[in-house]
Amino acid sequence: PLHCEPDGIFRHEAEPTAENLSGVCPLVRKHEADIGFALDPDSDRLALIDENGRYIGEELTLALATLARLRHERGPVVINLSTSRVIQDIAAKFGCVCYRSAVGEANVADRMQQVAAVIGGEGNGGVIDPRVGYVRDPFIGMALVLGLMAETGRKLSELVSELPSYTIVKDKYTIDSTRLPSLFDGLTRHWPDAKKDDTDGLRLEWADRWVHVRPSNTEPIIRVIAEAPAEAEARALCAEVGKLLR
Repeated sequence: PLHCEPDGIFRHEAEPTAENLSGVCPLVRKHEADIGFALDPDSDRLALIDENGRYIGEELTLALATLARLRHERGPVVINLSTSRVIQDIAAKFGCVCYRSAVGEANVADRMQQVAAVIGGEGNGGVIDPRVGYVRDPFIGMALVLGLMAETGRKLSELVSELPSYTIVKDKYTIDSTRLPSLFDGLTRHWPDAKKDDTDGLRLEWADRWVHVRPSNTEPIIRVIAEAPAEAEARALCAEVGKLLR
């Protein structure tokens, strides 16, 4: 264990991001560990580090946990509107339905109970397994990923390399709340071929990419999250939203 002293002092920023874990990743390789785990201070987000010391991140935590779970029990999966479609692809591979909810643990948990989901969560490394409880639990995430590695005999890097490959890009723009209806209408007209979901802001989806525009509850901004097979494609989606704001 590293930085686990209960002294109230954080050795780096709290989020388990690649930048904040730059000192941890080399230690996984140095000690020849099979995997590294990183949690945030309140233990609801789980990031993974592979045996080569490569930061895998939080988005694929839920993907691997979903893969592990569906190998044993088929059933509905629930993720929020801003979570990677990798989970959607995994569910489809097993013939399972993947539902999306508004952002927030409570929204995901409510939807999971409605559809009797076997697993769910959020793309920030939050895994929810109803066998344990309807809250994000990083330790069940660890158990599922370790179980998957043990059952398949594969290294974490190998399991990750077999997952569908997408890139998520995030941005934010300042906007007055009174402009939101016209922005959402403009986005819908700009991309008439997209599948629309206005459950939580506006999410537009195509066969292999999506963009989610969501207003902040505390600031006069919108958060824009886009995912596509290539980073340039995801950035282009975010940029288009910015153009329509001007």
